[in-house]
Amino acid sequence: MPRATTTSDAFNAVAEPRRRQLIDVLARDGKPVAVNDLVTRSRLPQPTVSKHLSVLRAVGLVRVHQRGRQRLYSLNAEPLRAVHAWVQSFEQFWDEHLDAIKHAAEKAAQNAAKSSHHNNGHPKAPTPAAPQSPGPQNGNSNLEKP
Repeated sequence: MPRATTTSDAFNAVAEPRRRQLIDVLARDGKPVAVNDLVTRSRLPQPTVSKHLSVLRAVGLVRVHQRGRQRLYSLNAEPLRAVHAWVQSFEQFWDEHLDAIKHAAEKAAQNAAKSSHHNNGHPKAPTPAAPQSPGPQNGNSNLEKP
């Protein structure tokens, strides 16, 4: 199956980490940002920023405003609603799995506490060594004395 183009929808557009980085910068400011500021703050080359902004613009995630010779970009988060709704559908799944992990950890902690309590808070006593083979008794030895 051929891959969808990056400009087909918000899902494909935000699949690229550098585009998410630009969205983060625009979301933090909440006001229009000049391309040069995006370049500085993202630490990406200007052609890369411009390329990614054109993709974000094509799917409606950013708006561009002209102010004199500057192009200012602002976030339009509306297309992200579909992404948010899809991700939110996994909320119950993660809640259930995280609850199961929490319960397993609590049970393990309780078992460890019970084990420690039965030993009066001391580590388990060492197991006695196995009996050794009998050696010479009463000074008698199997060796003859000269």
